[in-house]
Amino acid sequence: ILDLRLHRRLHPHQRELPNVTMTRRLLFLLPLAVCLRADSQHEVADLIASAASGLSAGKPEVFLEAFDAAMPGYEKLRDAVTALVSGAEIECSIEVTSNQGDDAARTLELDWILRIDRREAGAGSVRRQETVKCSLRKTGKKWRIVAFEPLEFFALPKA
Repeated sequence: ILDLRLHRRLHPHQRELPNVTMTRRLLFLLPLAVCLRADSQHEVADLIASAASGLSAGKPEVFLEAFDAAMPGYEKLRDAVTALVSGAEIECSIEVTSNQGDDAARTLELDWILRIDRREAGAGSVRRQETVKCSLRKTGKKWRIVAFEPLEFFALPKA
C-alpha cells in the first residue's frame, strides 16, 4: 500500500499500539540497568585495589581505610599491617576470583600474592600466596570490609 498522505499522522482507522512503544522504552533502559548493576562490582574491586596500592606504597592508613573499625579482629589487623609496613617493603598482586552479592553487601574471594622484602640486612624476601575471603557492606555511599580471613596473612614473617 502506498501512503500518499501529506502528513504522517495516524489514519482515523489506525491506532498506535502501546505495548510496542513500551517495549522500545524497556529495550532502551536495559543497558542502563546493566551498567548500574555492574557498578557495585567495580566499586568493591576498586576499593580492594586502592587498599592494596596503599599497602604497596607503605601507607598502612590508606590500606586500613577500606576496613570497618568495628570488624572483628580489626586491632590485630591494624597492628600486623603497621608492623609489616615498618619492617618490610611490600608488593601486592590481587586477582578477584569471585565477586557475589548485591548493591548493599558483597562477598569476594581473592587470589592475593604478597611479596615481603625485609629491611634487615640479609633477611631476604618472602612470597605469600593465599585465597583470601572478605565480606563488604555499603554504609552510606562507601563500601567497607566487614570481615576478612585469614588475618594472619599480613603478619610479619619470622626471622
